[in-house]
Amino acid sequence: MFSKSCEYGIRAAIYVAKQSMKDRKVGIKEIAKSISSPEAFTAKILQKLTKTNVIRSAKGPNGGFFVVQDDLDRVKLWNIVFALDGNSLLEDCSLGLHKCNAEKPCPLHSKFVKIRERIKDALEKATLRSLAEEVSGGAAFLKR
Repeated sequence: MFSKSCEYGIRAAIYVAKQSMKDRKVGIKEIAKSISSPEAFTAKILQKLTKTNVIRSAKGPNGGFFVVQDDLDRVKLWNIVFALDGNSLLEDCSLGLHKCNAEKPCPLHSKFVKIRERIKDALEKATLRSLAEEVSGGAAFLKR
């Protein structure tokens, strides 16, 4: 459903949020190890998430990546997906056709309209805080 970079980005953002709830900033090495992602790939993803204000970074000896407390509730899963994959999940044709729309639909178009609405609703309701709390409580996991 999501690109690899988006999958890693979601996991990284949740990990950073979880650590931020403990008032910790974390570095790239720790994040990459915790989400089982190559460091260079993780660095590029974190750069995009920082540029789109999903997470923040601070330089220096006490630096690292973090989420400010207010952003734990403001940032939704949709913000992460949109920052890394754009709107393709909700707009691109499920069969990969270039001109699929309501006037000239592919065979799956009408079936996917409601599914996409439910997906967007779920992505807009899930906050970084709620996702991090699920991981912290053991109800969800970031690694296999």
